[in-house]
Amino acid sequence: MHDPADRVANTSGNRSFDDVLRVDRQRRRLIAGGLGATAAAFVGLPPRAAHATIGEPPVTFRAVPVSTEDTVHVPEGYVAEVLFAWGDPVSNGPAFAQDASQSAEDQALQAGMHHDGMHYFPLPPDPGERNRGLLAVNHEYTDDGLLHPDGMKTWTAAKVRKSQMAHGVSIIEIRQRGDRRWEVVRPSRHARRITAATPMRLSGPAAGHERLRTAADPDGSRVLGTLNNCSNGWTPWGTYLTCEENFYAYFVNRGRIPADQQRYGITANGFGYRWHEHDDRFDAAAHPNEPNRFGWVVEIDPFDPDSVPVKRTALGRISHEGAVPAIARDGRVVVYLGDDQRNEYLYKFVSRGRYDPEGGRANRDLLDEGTLYVARFDDDGTGRWIPLVHGGNGLTPEHGFRDQAEVLIRTRQAADRVGATMMDRPEWIAVQPGTGHVYCSLTNNNHRGGTTGNAPDGTTRSGSARPPVDAANPRPDNVFGHIVRWREDRDDASATTFAWDVFVQCGDPGSADPARRGNVQGDQFANPDGLWFDPDGRLWIETDISSRELGIGEFAVMGNNAMLCADPATGLVHRFLTGPRGCEITGLTQPQDQRTLFVNIQHPGESPDGRSDPDHPKAVSAWPDGTAGGRPRSATLAIRREDDGIIGT
Repeated sequence: MHDPADRVANTSGNRSFDDVLRVDRQRRRLIAGGLGATAAAFVGLPPRAAHATIGEPPVTFRAVPVSTEDTVHVPEGYVAEVLFAWGDPVSNGPAFAQDASQSAEDQALQAGMHHDGMHYFPLPPDPGERNRGLLAVNHEYTDDGLLHPDGMKTWTAAKVRKSQMAHGVSIIEIRQRGDRRWEVVRPSRHARRITAATPMRLSGPAAGHERLRTAADPDGSRVLGTLNNCSNGWTPWGTYLTCEENFYAYFVNRGRIPADQQRYGITANGFGYRWHEHDDRFDAAAHPNEPNRFGWVVEIDPFDPDSVPVKRTALGRISHEGAVPAIARDGRVVVYLGDDQRNEYLYKFVSRGRYDPEGGRANRDLLDEGTLYVARFDDDGTGRWIPLVHGGNGLTPEHGFRDQAEVLIRTRQAADRVGATMMDRPEWIAVQPGTGHVYCSLTNNNHRGGTTGNAPDGTTRSGSARPPVDAANPRPDNVFGHIVRWREDRDDASATTFAWDVFVQCGDPGSADPARRGNVQGDQFANPDGLWFDPDGRLWIETDISSRELGIGEFAVMGNNAMLCADPATGLVHRFLTGPRGCEITGLTQPQDQRTLFVNIQHPGESPDGRSDPDHPKAVSAWPDGTAGGRPRSATLAIRREDDGIIGT
């Protein structure tokens, strides 16, 4: 299956972040001459003062080497155990069928495929237990070659239904026994599966808008399901935020594709899911508003299995990768958001209301009213958040925005209009405790370097969607990715201006090619994806080198995908974990005692096209069940220290 993230839908003429980086390198050489106090205060990070409020985060484990083995490696003194794998029951339900013969009804009671973002919500432990809590786990997409006994050799409505049941989110109850081992609690009154067919409510400014209405939902207020749930977030009031990323990959339009659908990546042939053949709501020609009902952040109450998930339209409609919260100085809630495609944008939402720590459920609608902003990175190391508010910055009826709902439904077009900065696949975002500095992984962009020309309508756009670069920019094709960070002015998450720099440019320090070398201090890595800060300020980085590139050419030196731990104050990076063959490392969360780290191993054994051969399901990987297992399975790991110490030290 073609990776949907490879598609470039942005044909605006906005500046790319690569253009800004070129000037940023000049700025770094000139900063001593005084380009402004705000930029100077942040350029040159990491400063030793960065951890003044939280102390230096110790990183003392012995790094693991690069691996190409079909197993998980963690440092000496650590143990990694499989907790919850595709096909495991969430509560009462059938066990995994090694030949994948379970029905759609069975799959609806089991863990979905391709674990991704997740979050841990604590519960009071019972006597004799170390910890107890709920784990919310995303299931991003399916490999239908593994999901069905004969793969896609035949294609039926039952297979479409089963694929839909393997998407979404699992809520499971877990506990840590007195011997420190973790297990899933079965049965559990909290456990539930949320799928691509679960009824959900639309809320916020776009709810009920004519662009969200369909024949099945003439009010535009209810939608069936969530899909392509990638990264995640959470709220201070104890709910889970799951992010709908490459939703467009499930839709097909065999007719004349409207510009708005093109801007969101919808094509005539889709990306191989074939749902439209047996569920016509995924025919975007017959149901042109159905795609508008996806691409949102969905809020889920993990503690109430009867609650209806809510799609919060005030947070915009994009290929969401992360919804990471912060609290502004005045108590308003801030959510940082990335749009994970090449040449897309970074966003943040600032609520109108203020968070009340004692308010409980009274906080539930804070994500329905507020302002959505998009980021512009400027040459002098500063930037600003541009409000996406109807009536301002050209977001007016004559430019195709009749009201605020259309600004949010057409978030990408609004960001194009206001002149946001194109980025290299904005993925996970993490907020550093104690400082409030924000980090974002930019996985890669091989659509760099080109010429600027005029589109047929006379506007200036990037030729072939390849932002121009010049000789001063050594990375016209940013194949290894980088991590950018910024500090909000006055250290206030609601500020509309910020200072920024690049934390690291990934690559191979041993490469003879400066454009591929990067500036990693410590263990090399490429294609950063998952980011997460632990309470002590250690930055955990997970990698997602595509299965088409793992072990090949310039990526051979990187080995299998990995998880690393970085000290933001020194920039030093240590490799903590390597995964089995063909996998992506993703998802990070832990209990408050910091003595366990939950990590997801996604799509072990994935083939370059994303669809496995059902006759040879273990051609690349047999993890985690080994030779006795029928097919590889995504799974959640529980990692702990043998001496019961804090993870990472």
